[in-house]
Amino acid sequence: MRNTVFKAELMTETEVRRAVTRISHEIVEKNKGTEDLLLVGVRRRGMPIAEMIKENIKKIEGSDIPCGELDIKFYRDDISKENRDPLVKPSELPFDVSGKKVVIVDDVMYTGRTARAAIEAIFAKGRPSCIQLAVLVDRGHRELPIRADYVGKNVPTSHSEAIRVCMPEYDGKCCVQLMQIG
Repeated sequence: MRNTVFKAELMTETEVRRAVTRISHEIVEKNKGTEDLLLVGVRRRGMPIAEMIKENIKKIEGSDIPCGELDIKFYRDDISKENRDPLVKPSELPFDVSGKKVVIVDDVMYTGRTARAAIEAIFAKGRPSCIQLAVLVDRGHRELPIRADYVGKNVPTSHSEAIRVCMPEYDGKCCVQLMQIG
């Protein structure tokens, strides 16, 4: 993260796991089970959250739903700002999305641009019956008319703050932190 200073811990590992468990139950309830349900984690930190949801749903329903990983860099509308030649890794979607209920999973929802890019990436693979969005943290400041169907925690932030989701795979710990950009 660019020049950021730790401000506060917003969610402990226990609170993250509790929020993901709730989201998992909500997904099963809204979709009336797991038939034709697919999970797609946005690379990087959306993927471990999607895997957590998959494991929770397996415990809840006894069904092993497919889970894939999506690289959305190519579909971003701000690609020129980040990097003119992004290193795009192939998405790992070992299934056909056509006619399926696809739940895109990401760590933080901010402007809505990542969600828009993920939706475009899904449509490039086929035409699902519906697309839903699950995020661990919604921090507001939407620039596009997109909202998450499942939210772990709403955290109003200022533009001078950032949310950092730590996952064991990348950070050695599981928590959500509020950072001051400076």
